[in-house]
Amino acid sequence: MARLGFVQADPIRAPARAQDLTLRHRVTDYRAGDLEKKYPLLGLEEDYFVNYGYLPRATQALLHPRTPHSAWTPQDLKVATQVLAFVRDRGVVHPREVDTHFAHGKTTNWFGGTSNASTQLLDRMHFHGMLRVARRDSGTRLYAEREAFPAAMPAQTPMEVLDALVDVIVQKYAPLPKASLGQLISKLMVGVPQWRSFRAEIFKRAATRLSHAVVDGMDWYWPAAERLRTNVPVRDKARLLAPFDPVVWDRQRFELFWGWAYRFEAYTPAPKRKLGYYALPLLWRDDVVGWGNLSLGRDGLSADIGLVRGRSRRLSVGRDLRRALDGELQRMAEFLNVAPRGWRLIGS
Repeated sequence: MARLGFVQADPIRAPARAQDLTLRHRVTDYRAGDLEKKYPLLGLEEDYFVNYGYLPRATQALLHPRTPHSAWTPQDLKVATQVLAFVRDRGVVHPREVDTHFAHGKTTNWFGGTSNASTQLLDRMHFHGMLRVARRDSGTRLYAEREAFPAAMPAQTPMEVLDALVDVIVQKYAPLPKASLGQLISKLMVGVPQWRSFRAEIFKRAATRLSHAVVDGMDWYWPAAERLRTNVPVRDKARLLAPFDPVVWDRQRFELFWGWAYRFEAYTPAPKRKLGYYALPLLWRDDVVGWGNLSLGRDGLSADIGLVRGRSRRLSVGRDLRRALDGELQRMAEFLNVAPRGWRLIGS
């Protein structure tokens, strides 16, 4: 986690949550749910960075204290103070306990549906540093009172803090095209609303501080201390990646590198899906050659594999790729603690 700097979280489990799918490639003997199970011992926090996810406490502290995106009304602040006293009295609370005690009712959520007003209030209190996520219970966040954030060092000006946060972004997602770097800095400004007026300045500073090259007329950026390597051995392995894995997160870079468009379609109406509800990009050697949709049934794990067609280099399922897919399905089954049933090739 310290090396990655940030792991994006997602609640969908198909067949596992995105944070687990990301970590399984990078942590020896990782099993689905390990992050949630070990979270209280790891010195991590859940918070919004460039997306919602997990990050080291030292990085999270740089995001605070936040100013509200919208000012607290006197009534909202009164209710938040009452909830904070309730949490402080009990130590750790489930959102259901808060809702039962206060009966806040229902409210419209960000995607147009309804949810408990208590849940939204807890989210808001968490974002503004009043609460922290103590642990999860079957995926549900349990909250505790937030201890005071450590005081910033006198030398940490807003620009120095923002530089440090941008470095975390670039360390994880580079190499980045200029547009993607700008997109991520804009997302960072959502996480640090107190400094959103510095967005243009921090982008200029990043473009100056980072290593930079122009390739085919496009500006690319990566960490200043990182040196490009050549002749890196390519492993003959297949890997099914999470939709938010740093290898594939940047959709613009994805198309530039691999010549086809990957889209996350979980929220796309089923008739309009081209790849599947939770299609996992398939990395083979140094190329993303297709995708996989995994199914977990009573008798084990199976996968439907699609390969990209219509590119200059035609793909076929030869012996090497078949062996690599067999190995990846076996690893995925071990990660999920189930039996592998096998995979089949579907139309693409």
